[in-house]
Amino acid sequence: MSDDSFIREVNEEFRSDQLKALWHRYGVAIVAVAALIVLGTAGYAGYRYWDEGRANVSGDAFSAALKLAQDGKNDEALAALDQLEKDGYGAYPVLARMRAATVKADKGDAAGAVKDFDDVAADTAIPASLRDMARLRAGLLLVDHGSFDDVSKRVEALSADTNPLRHTAREALGLAAWKAGKAQDALKLFDQIAADDAAPRNARQRANLMAELIRGSGVAPAGGAS
Repeated sequence: MSDDSFIREVNEEFRSDQLKALWHRYGVAIVAVAALIVLGTAGYAGYRYWDEGRANVSGDAFSAALKLAQDGKNDEALAALDQLEKDGYGAYPVLARMRAATVKADKGDAAGAVKDFDDVAADTAIPASLRDMARLRAGLLLVDHGSFDDVSKRVEALSADTNPLRHTAREALGLAAWKAGKAQDALKLFDQIAADDAAPRNARQRANLMAELIRGSGVAPAGGAS
């Protein structure tokens, strides 16, 4: 036997003795940790399956309610959305509340729709982005069914330069101001939209049309807002 072979066998025997010693000392702990990893993985997989299952059921129910609304079956849609609000999972109860308000508006119940949107906006348990969307939807309805102050109360804060909803908020404010005879205020808002490169093209087009209409009516200076 060569010296290298002898040394290799000694090293292997030494490592074997070390492993045996480690196993005798930590074997139970190793098995326990391994068991915990397996159980944790199985538990997480089970939770994911349960979570996705509940979300899928709520998603299917929400799609069915939307189909009812699209088919003009508003009362049935409202009943389905009300049920989803009670027993839905994840974000679907809030989406059901928002959609139910829209269905009410489609039925001609603007006051009921505004109240529902206001309720969502006032619910601090709901994510801020959805609450802002509810404020905006209420404001848009009130352009036709309320006063300038009604609209401003809901969307003024959303018209700030850094708010992602500012374009629609300014459009709602501009239309409400024009309707209330506040031509200068309306023109300023539409000019802001038209000058905002981040605004959607269709929003800028509508803003330009409204600005031209206001200037053409003679109630605002042709060169811009004062």
